[in-house]
Amino acid sequence: MLRYLTAGESHGPALVTIVEGMPAGLSLTADYINRQLLRRQGGYGRGGRQRIEADRAEILSGVRGGFTLGSPIALKIANKDWVNWREVMAPGPEARLQERVVTRPRPGHADLPGAQKYGHRDIRNVLERSSARETAARVAAGSVARRLLEELSIEVAGQVVRIGSAAVEPFEAPPQEARRRVEESPVFCTDAEGSRAMVAEIDRAREAGDSLGGVFEVRVYGCPPGLGSHVHWDRKLDGRLAQAVMSIQAIKGVEIGLGFAAAGLPGSAVQDEIFYARGRGFYRETNRAGGIEGGMTNGETVVIRAAMKPIPTLKKPLQSIDLITKEEVAAAYERADICAVPAACVIAEAVVAWEMARAALEKFGSDTMDEVKASLAAYRERLLG
Repeated sequence: MLRYLTAGESHGPALVTIVEGMPAGLSLTADYINRQLLRRQGGYGRGGRQRIEADRAEILSGVRGGFTLGSPIALKIANKDWVNWREVMAPGPEARLQERVVTRPRPGHADLPGAQKYGHRDIRNVLERSSARETAARVAAGSVARRLLEELSIEVAGQVVRIGSAAVEPFEAPPQEARRRVEESPVFCTDAEGSRAMVAEIDRAREAGDSLGGVFEVRVYGCPPGLGSHVHWDRKLDGRLAQAVMSIQAIKGVEIGLGFAAAGLPGSAVQDEIFYARGRGFYRETNRAGGIEGGMTNGETVVIRAAMKPIPTLKKPLQSIDLITKEEVAAAYERADICAVPAACVIAEAVVAWEMARAALEKFGSDTMDEVKASLAAYRERLLG
């Protein structure tokens, strides 16, 4: 079974990821993972932390000579800012617990419910782990999954379609062209004019001491039909994808295909009619379902869209109540982004890649990549029969 765990605090020594269940024989290098980590740190509107960190993964185990061994893969991403927090965040009794104490919870953040749940009197014990810094470890794990999908001719590509009030229509094209356009945009949008409008939105929010959210889309190309399952609720792939994307910090809505728009349309305008051709098999001329029917891929491109709320850390803080004194105060401010929608899009690519890889190995899994690819090839051939 493919699974991963992450550990680490935002200002601790490092983030750590352990990936288990990856077949042997998958080509994997730290440079490949680092390219995705670099993408996560990009995007117009990011904060000062990105100028401090230059995330690089170190592979500690599970890979030899550039190929996976079938054993657990351990990845480490050092926090460069640790040097400035060593005395405050030390795990031992020498930690200076009375310094940089946070008692003013931020509305919309994990601060207050986390402190209430675990009985903390210093909110730093919550925010250090609830911080989106944790997602660097998830991108590392997702990069391993993305590498596996590439071997199966399955590709993942994301794009930003809204920041604030600036919005564009999703770009429907081969993944190579979509990625090229995204790489040319400071906000990871495929539309040049839309990119400029989004940048202007971010500039206005910065001047106002505010923050912005938006919407991004992730597409998965080349999926064979039958990944996921209809037989039990926790095996449905759309449910798993929604949970994975919703687990990203600040994501408040997820839809697949037409999503919420389908609720206002008649059934004849929502379902995808089915066709058949020799050499191609079953196919659909529309993709309103977003590539998933009955909890399983149907052979069309998987389309997932998510809404990200504005980041709750504001330069002009909202009203709050002090955790200890119960007095009215302005919420705490820690270094933060103005807009992290482009970064969230990269993170979503990683968690989507993970779920797709997990579903692929459930269907075609074995101990080696050669066996996985042979199983997939035989399945594809059967579908054309």
